[in-house]
Amino acid sequence: MKVLHIEGGAHLYGGAQQVLYLLEGLAARGIENHLACRPGCALGVRAESFAVVHGMPMHGDLDVLMIGRLYRLIRRVQPELVHLHSRIGADLMGGLAARLAGVAVLHTRRVDNPEPRWLVALKYRLHDRVIAISEGIARVLRSEGLPEAKLRVVRSAVVAERFAQPCRPGLIGERLGLPEEALVLGVVAQLIARKGHAVLLRALPALLAEQPRLRVVFFGQGPLADVLTQQIDAAGLNGRVHLVGFRDDLAELLPCLALLVHPALMEGLGVSLLQAAAAGVPIVASRVGGIPEAVEDGVTGLLVPPGEAAALAQAMRALLTDPARRERFGQAGAERVRRVFSVNEMVEGNLRVYHELLAEAAR
Repeated sequence: MKVLHIEGGAHLYGGAQQVLYLLEGLAARGIENHLACRPGCALGVRAESFAVVHGMPMHGDLDVLMIGRLYRLIRRVQPELVHLHSRIGADLMGGLAARLAGVAVLHTRRVDNPEPRWLVALKYRLHDRVIAISEGIARVLRSEGLPEAKLRVVRSAVVAERFAQPCRPGLIGERLGLPEEALVLGVVAQLIARKGHAVLLRALPALLAEQPRLRVVFFGQGPLADVLTQQIDAAGLNGRVHLVGFRDDLAELLPCLALLVHPALMEGLGVSLLQAAAAGVPIVASRVGGIPEAVEDGVTGLLVPPGEAAALAQAMRALLTDPARRERFGQAGAERVRRVFSVNEMVEGNLRVYHELLAEAAR
């Protein structure tokens, strides 16, 4: 089987990391992968062992010339199906290109952002199947009119073993410049509005006053970096809240966190939640989108209403003051990730959809 994958993201996290897991798993099963992505992007560099990489310009949702570029690539590669992995123009332009080339096409939907029903009716007509990475996203798609016959759910995954390691003493101080005795609360998310960093900043002042050892670390990058820096400064939280950017050593740092907080206002599933759980870290997160599938409330973490700073503060306080409960949640989360969110199951789930589509085409 030959599959052309299309991913327009520039950075190797979130959806692009899931594509890399999928490519590796498919290659191990004898699938011939081709990947269209931005020239020189991190995904393309890492994927060269598992796919033939085709770098091409991808300028976003309005890049209509992408249709021609992808059509010519499809005609040259002659895949049996095309798998669209991101929006950023690929969902629409890639769908049109595949339709023009007469090739079966599926799209993986990773976000729960609502779309107008008219757009859903037009755009998803291009796709033979739509894979939602959570039941939360599937509910959104159903509510917007996507036919059930087109919809499949294949959850995102994480390589649990990579994060299931003990925290090396002194690592936080060495890598992030924090006091060795610090109680570290982490947020792992792009610095964009829907991830809810501003909600957390409203919840922190009282908590930081109660917990002198507490330090808060924002992992990630994004357009709100300067805004968040200004908000931290205005709230007098300098020295207690730190922006540390995108980290290649996240797998080593996560096990050193006392708590992972994810105050997102919208979220498809939350791969960072799976990573933290695999590392044995308890979680406080918003009850929104696919998050309740990643965090079992009262078992692996605590869920709160989105946007409610007081509820967020109360949940963080409850766990920060109860080390035994944090440990219990962390152990339960690590076991659940290994059981429910394995890369093997994610790869097999996608393969089932591939075989289903190819059987339809043969008929």
